[in-house]
Amino acid sequence: MSAPAGTAPAGTEPVGVPDRRAPTGRLGRGLLPLLGPAFVAAIAYVDPGNVAANVSAGSRYGYMLLWVLVAANLMAVLVQYQSARLGIVTGKSLPDLLGERLRRPARLAYWGQAEVVAAATDVAEVIGGAIALQLLFDLPLVLGGVIVGVVSLGLLLVQGRGQRRFEAAVIALLAVITVGFVAGLFVAPPAPGDVLGGLVPRFDGADSVLLAASMLGATVMPHAVYLHSALARDHHARGQHAPDQHGRGVDATADHRRVRRLLGATRWDVVGALAVAGVVNVALLLVAATTLRGVDGTDTIEGAHQAIVDALGPGIGVVFALGLLASGLASTSVGAYAGAVIMGGLLKVRVPLAVRRVVTLIPALVILAAGAEPTWALVVSQVVLSFGIAFALVPLLRLTGNSEVMGEFVDGPRMRVAGWTVAAAIVTLNLALLVLTVAG
Repeated sequence: MSAPAGTAPAGTEPVGVPDRRAPTGRLGRGLLPLLGPAFVAAIAYVDPGNVAANVSAGSRYGYMLLWVLVAANLMAVLVQYQSARLGIVTGKSLPDLLGERLRRPARLAYWGQAEVVAAATDVAEVIGGAIALQLLFDLPLVLGGVIVGVVSLGLLLVQGRGQRRFEAAVIALLAVITVGFVAGLFVAPPAPGDVLGGLVPRFDGADSVLLAASMLGATVMPHAVYLHSALARDHHARGQHAPDQHGRGVDATADHRRVRRLLGATRWDVVGALAVAGVVNVALLLVAATTLRGVDGTDTIEGAHQAIVDALGPGIGVVFALGLLASGLASTSVGAYAGAVIMGGLLKVRVPLAVRRVVTLIPALVILAAGAEPTWALVVSQVVLSFGIAFALVPLLRLTGNSEVMGEFVDGPRMRVAGWTVAAAIVTLNLALLVLTVAG
């Protein structure tokens, strides 16, 4: 429980006053309980949009764009750490802080673009899960979408019973995703020389630039930036229960020793989670480069799945489809959670997650019922996401670089340079994606 107003818990100091006793290089005991938020956020990095982008990259260009994945994953580590750091130090999410600083018209406009981003994310994830159910059980896509929505609602109800339980459920699905998408490498391992060659930065025409931008857009996603600050805040809140969406009950900012320890644990959390996500994404590209290069029909997930079955056998095909299903289920639950965080912070309106789940499911079902090509819908959703990335990254870096917000934990010169360099690279490539898509 937080200390009464005007007082600080014993052994704490106000933000902005350095604690000379704070440990600098040791995490101390009990690291494992401090991990988890980054693994939930990492689901955004292995969603069906990633599957479509990475399989397309491998089947069209072989190993050539492997370096894009490696670079994108390194960028994501910095971005997600900054988001988590903001939540831990301030006890508030990124949408909370923006909601406090923006006037009503700007706040409503900002919420509108963030809501469009969240909706586009959900469309991709529900469609991906529906495709997986069709591959596994030959279900109609609309029915598959409904099933994905119902199961993801169950996951969100788990979140209502405790943050740690939700994290455990999502991490279990992440394990299924990892096995599903990495298994093909053990059947047809790539040549080491070819893999090393893919780490040399290069392009081959405008289409490869477009695809690289799509891969980046599918990797660094706006809703994961908004969400991670709330996940870190809620996971590390004191007491038995996590605070509500507005951050009430969080008192981590008062205890510098604790904040330093949490930031140390968060570095491990982010690096570990995104290492797993990076392995999954690299595996998708390598499997496609090894077995699908030059094969007709691999421009869709269904075609890629059939090519994997033909090349590696039905067993690997089933495992791949199960990984895709787990990806859709986990990512759509996390996406709905992110939407609730965005709405709560910017509008100060708390909508039950179950209600959000039902409402945000509708656009995906409409697209599926209209007969739109599913993989095309996934690609379009990534283009929509590219509109929103700057709106998440720029405010995040402005806040973490603001000493009034972060106190002694404000970004240092090296972190500022790294952060703004990464933001510039991400925004530039997403603008390239938009320009090339429109021109094409």
